[in-house]
Amino acid sequence: MSVNTQDMEIVHRAFRRESRLLMELVAAVAPGDTARAKVIADHFRDYRLGLKNHHEGEDELLWPPLLSRVDLEADVVLRMEAQHERVADTLTRLDAAVPAWEATAGADERDTLVAVLADHRAVLLEHLDDEEATLLPLAAEHITEQEWASLGDHLVANTPKLTLLTLFGLVLEDANPAERATLLSALPAPVRGIWHVIGRPRYARHISRVRAA
Repeated sequence: MSVNTQDMEIVHRAFRRESRLLMELVAAVAPGDTARAKVIADHFRDYRLGLKNHHEGEDELLWPPLLSRVDLEADVVLRMEAQHERVADTLTRLDAAVPAWEATAGADERDTLVAVLADHRAVLLEHLDDEEATLLPLAAEHITEQEWASLGDHLVANTPKLTLLTLFGLVLEDANPAERATLLSALPAPVRGIWHVIGRPRYARHISRVRAA
């Protein structure tokens, strides 16, 4: 039993990048610019849903089979669960801070949000680094291909189709050509066609708007 877990590392790159850019983008919004605040807040909600579904998939589909198959390494899985709870706590704080800033784009609300985003990113990076170093090798050894594929199925089933296109664009952004080809080849042919015709240009417009200076 050995699965290739590289796709999760590619997904993690997107979370690392976007958690940093969200702080920078919010900090750059001029006080009172509610139109710009809404663009960033909407992007945060896509990011948040992607991270939520990513972690819930692991909670429901990855941790239970791993715990049933590992012995001395069970502490690694339990640590992942605890880290997910800490990440979820920061998302709860962001669920309050983002709308408060979005409503007025006030300077105080902006500074509060940037601080909460910084806390979120610190907790998230600690988790992602630990997961890649300690958990993914266990998954590669103890999880079946079908179980691994169920993580992606869970994300697709719980994400609106247009949001999926945005999330796929985020993941492809820092993938190298070989990784991009692997990710695209895993899609059914009709879905690949939708990505090339609709998803890719839609993502380019979206991310250009989000990252506009």
